[in-house]
Amino acid sequence: MKNFYYQNVRFGKSFHHAIDGLKSIFRDERNFRLDLFFTAVAVIVGLIFKISHSDWIAISLVISMVLISETINSVIEAICDTVSSEYKVNIKYAKDVSAGAVLVSATVSIITGLIVFLPYLIAFIKEIGDLF
Repeated sequence: MKNFYYQNVRFGKSFHHAIDGLKSIFRDERNFRLDLFFTAVAVIVGLIFKISHSDWIAISLVISMVLISETINSVIEAICDTVSSEYKVNIKYAKDVSAGAVLVSATVSIITGLIVFLPYLIAFIKEIGDLF
């Protein structure tokens, strides 16, 4: 059931709330900042190697998967911490499972990154070897 204390807001206001959320997670979550660092590395390497269009699609999908799972994990942790500061097995379960989802998405992104970037890296190393 919808909470009637909150009413629909204009798109601009909703967009502002979304930006506030991104600012908050960037400020408060070290792992999100680390994810953004690796995002920047992947984008820079992709630009250097001039990866294909389909490779960009794969990389952007796994990047978004990691960032989204990290934000959902942060939300679940915040809600759990609001519900209770005491140890509860169900709260531990929720936090552990959401952290596990982040681990799965990060692992898939690493594997995807290797599949995408290794052929470019191998070709680059062969090029350098041919120069000498």
